[in-house]
Amino acid sequence: MQPEVLSRVRTLDGPAAQGRPVRSRADSAALAVLHRAARVLIEDLPGLTDRLVNYLREREPAYRAALDADADDVWQEAHRALRYNVGSLMRPRQFRETARRCTWDIGVHRAQQGVPLDAVQHAFRRGGALVWQGLIEETERRAFDDVRLLVHCAADVWNFVDEHCALVADAYRETERQLAWRRDNARRLMTEALLAGATRVADLPDVARALELPEDGRYAVAVLTGRGAGAAGDPGHAPGPGVRLPERPAGLRALWHADADADRAIAALGDAAPGDLARALPVPPGARLGVSTVVRGLAALGDARKLAETALRCATDTTPVVVLGDHLPAALTVSSPALGAALTDSVLGPLLALDPGDRDVLLQTLTVWLECDGSAPKAGARLYCHRNTVLNRLRRCEQLTGHSLSRPADLVQLSLALTAHRLLPG
Repeated sequence: MQPEVLSRVRTLDGPAAQGRPVRSRADSAALAVLHRAARVLIEDLPGLTDRLVNYLREREPAYRAALDADADDVWQEAHRALRYNVGSLMRPRQFRETARRCTWDIGVHRAQQGVPLDAVQHAFRRGGALVWQGLIEETERRAFDDVRLLVHCAADVWNFVDEHCALVADAYRETERQLAWRRDNARRLMTEALLAGATRVADLPDVARALELPEDGRYAVAVLTGRGAGAAGDPGHAPGPGVRLPERPAGLRALWHADADADRAIAALGDAAPGDLARALPVPPGARLGVSTVVRGLAALGDARKLAETALRCATDTTPVVVLGDHLPAALTVSSPALGAALTDSVLGPLLALDPGDRDVLLQTLTVWLECDGSAPKAGARLYCHRNTVLNRLRRCEQLTGHSLSRPADLVQLSLALTAHRLLPG
């Protein structure tokens, strides 16, 4: 091609290639030249396709990988796109919509394969450049003077290329959104099944890979309810899915599953303990957190969820965070509400029958004395009364309940009955 013609082509194709609209100056004579050259390109379409595919192999690493995986797929895709796009230059009404559908399908296909969008758009622009170069070369070969007419079609050609670059980007991004939703939904269903104990043993290796969790490992489950429940991923409440907890024992990681009533977390503990997990999780005011004991492997997470929910039932306004291993007696009482209620009635029945004011003083004294490891002076300090007052109230508790605070078996029953009374409804 002559240097002066190249100069004019570069001047005209630059703005259109950058997406700035350029008014077409093509008239019937220019379009006739364009159509003649386009018909020749259609006849040499396999050669044009080869040039595009070879360019992508040499210059575009992402397409090089796709070509190594399935060269025929890339070649056929490029051939279809060139055929419809060159056909659109000759018969727009017949080919434009087909060309648009082809471009959309390419965007979907390459997004599914994970080919970067920049590489896909680069391929489209390179295809457009090869078509324009072929049009110029064929017109120059046939009648050099007609090149001046063909240049008037540059805006139309490059606006067409820009349109399809935008279209392939729309298809690519829409497919990315759909794929991301499917991945997130699949992860959510997998997490839900693990927590329900419904995952088949044969599926555990695939689930472990998808969730990036070890199939065999030390796990605990945490349940967060109350204010902020159902909002896993909100930085003000709970970390998002798969988040690694900063400045915590190595390997501690929580994968959250949000329901309407609570947030549940599968925690890969690494070398950490359930207490480390409880301290790592932000618990907003008004919320409660229950943490299970350690279980081994993904297959045991259904049991861990039940244990975490048991721990949650032990939480109170004064003790909003409960690690099950630290509250096993309380867990025993809430695990069987009917037995807990029977124990409460059997051990504390006469005491509970007192007038509310008298009853509450005795229950509080007994509870504080137990919390102070049986020390009357310490209990008196907390209750703002003399140690003798504490001892007098305790003797009255013994008389009413028929249980001696000096006998270990009676003391265990009193402690469990008090816990059941505090935690169980009614």
